[in-house]
Amino acid sequence: MLRISRPLRALAPTLALLCCTTACGSGESATEAVGPTNKPTPVATPPAKPSPTVAPTLPPGPAGAAPLFSHGRRDSGKRIALTFDADMTSDQGPRAAKGEHFDNPPLIATLRRLKAPATIFMTGRWAEQYPDQARSIGSDPLFEVANHSYSHHAFASPCYGLPAVKPGGARADVERAFAAFRRAGVERTVPYFRFPGGCHNPEVLRELGPAKVTAVQWDVISGDAFAKRPGPVADEVLAKARPGSVVVMHCTRSAAPATEAAVRTIVPRLRERGYELVRVSDLIAKG
Repeated sequence: MLRISRPLRALAPTLALLCCTTACGSGESATEAVGPTNKPTPVATPPAKPSPTVAPTLPPGPAGAAPLFSHGRRDSGKRIALTFDADMTSDQGPRAAKGEHFDNPPLIATLRRLKAPATIFMTGRWAEQYPDQARSIGSDPLFEVANHSYSHHAFASPCYGLPAVKPGGARADVERAFAAFRRAGVERTVPYFRFPGGCHNPEVLRELGPAKVTAVQWDVISGDAFAKRPGPVADEVLAKARPGSVVVMHCTRSAAPATEAAVRTIVPRLRERGYELVRVSDLIAKG
């Protein structure tokens, strides 16, 4: 069991965002670059094609376990998927009521302005807190909405101090999130799931098998969690990006305040290098 000091226990759900600055789930760690990153004029790009009506999934793993996907093919062109976790735990409603922002409308507006496709991994609690935004994102063909659990509790422990999902409750938590999306009117959902904190084990993968989801991790950690300056975040993504990469970032102003500004650099720089921005479903479709 991961132990954290008493003063930090109240912050445990937020500390889970540190999965993007540690090796959880990917075996890589982020490093901070020195100096600011210039922000070039965005390169024009045609509108993204809509996601497929039925999003592709991977075959089940051993004993019917949910399959894992961390990146696309390296030899299938310079394609890269930007993903954003819309995190909110089941008990953070009072903090939102006091004015803490778990959403990030400027980030979504910037992605739209740059015509940058993205996969948004949303918790069910986030969709309940921001139903209009969830519905807007889910009706935009630029995006696809994937499942990041309902509660943002840990599906395997220890996991950054997160409270654990009850034994045997993993599938119910995932299905509860999909139900929250439906109530919010989210149209473009895909059968993908991202573990809170990236924490998982073989047992929980087997438990999620009947949910028919592909578990999506990442191979590029942006380091945007708690970052105060956008330059190091952009530098990290640009240094680690490879064909087929899945980049993990966040759609949460309170815990990732520099992300929107970093995206203003990341997107045009990737395009200057010949990368095509796609959704996770597009990477999986290529095999």
